[in-house]
Amino acid sequence: MKSEDELGDWRRSHYSTQVTPEIDSEQVTLFGWVSSVRTQGGITFLIVNDKEGMFQVTTVKGRESDELLEKVAGIGEHTSIGVKGTVKKIAKAPNGAEVIPSQIKVFNHAEKPPFSVFGGELPSIDKRLDIRSVDLRREKAQALFKIQRVLQRSLRSFFDERGYSEVRTPKLISTATEGGASLFSVLYYNRPAFLTQSPQLYKEELTLPFEKVYEIGPAFRAEESRTQKHLSEITSVDIEEAFVDYNDVMDTLEALIKRAAAEVADGCAREFEKLKRAPVAIPKSFERLTYDSVVNEVGARRSGISWGDDITGQDVEELGRTHGSFYFITDWPTAAKPFYIRPKTATPKVSESFDLMHGALELASGGTRVESKAMLVKRLKEQKLKPQAFEYHLGVFDYGMPPHAGFGLGLERLMMVLTGEQNIREVTLFPRDKLRLTP
Repeated sequence: MKSEDELGDWRRSHYSTQVTPEIDSEQVTLFGWVSSVRTQGGITFLIVNDKEGMFQVTTVKGRESDELLEKVAGIGEHTSIGVKGTVKKIAKAPNGAEVIPSQIKVFNHAEKPPFSVFGGELPSIDKRLDIRSVDLRREKAQALFKIQRVLQRSLRSFFDERGYSEVRTPKLISTATEGGASLFSVLYYNRPAFLTQSPQLYKEELTLPFEKVYEIGPAFRAEESRTQKHLSEITSVDIEEAFVDYNDVMDTLEALIKRAAAEVADGCAREFEKLKRAPVAIPKSFERLTYDSVVNEVGARRSGISWGDDITGQDVEELGRTHGSFYFITDWPTAAKPFYIRPKTATPKVSESFDLMHGALELASGGTRVESKAMLVKRLKEQKLKPQAFEYHLGVFDYGMPPHAGFGLGLERLMMVLTGEQNIREVTLFPRDKLRLTP
């Protein structure tokens, strides 16, 4: 077994991005994981990654001690190390400087490196997900999740500036939030319960005390589909607001996307360089298509579509090619939407609802909510749901439920759009789908 060192009193003085020509000749202590080992003659180059980027450690036979050179000779890719040494500016090194080591500590050898994070061909995403924490060391993965960090900070800043209260709602519930079969059932102290599909009913109720609320948290869908855009556990960005309707929250959603995209583009230039992609282009305004107009547009291309049909498959692909960037589909048939979506007063078969699309990808869904208890009971019955199962929710409507509206936005799908990724698993730390429950 190879010998390994203890951390002891070593503590980091710099991250990789701080190893630059400006600190030439300074003493530094750095930590990270070896991404690449290359030997040329008597010179060995170690490329080491930390959470900010990479730095180069260079040893030369005859300059460093035999003990140090022997330790370096036993280091392989993925090994975790600490380095004490002197910064030397050199143009060809990352950030224009390298580290000449005086001491190296090896904390944990990687006995069987699964793949190179520095270059070369990668295994399939399913094999990489089996060792996801190692896969996340890759430069591209690091860039994606730095972008996600900036995105989440932007979302929270947007809501906070506009007076929304951040909330946390239960993820274990007694009744299906939206009906249907896409639920995970669990035992809760020997009683049946479910993992929540969304915070919908709770966030509606919270408009009573707080008026404007938002939540960024998990939601669970027993999706039978295993595609590049579906997961069983997602991160949902939800808002609910009192005394507004669906037009107002569409305005809010459009402003949110524009703000987040701009801040990601401005704050993540280095990350987009690593991804070899440009930030997504954002139109000046998001087109708003009614469901009626979409049915007419589809009907002009093919026969067989009727009012009330869902827009899926090839039809939505064609819409994506035609309308491309961000656009809304509004005023869906009431029967096609959940029980809490408000029908229009003049035309009850049409609802005050919308989906936000990017090409063929649905990003968000929302609408005006039913604020009348009598109407809500009627809508539950229409969808063959039992009002008795929703008594805890219906009871709140006896105490002045205001007109309100909101939306739910998929964080991972938004990340796909902002970064140009085609597989939702690449922008999810530990994806869950029909076939994956580990790691």
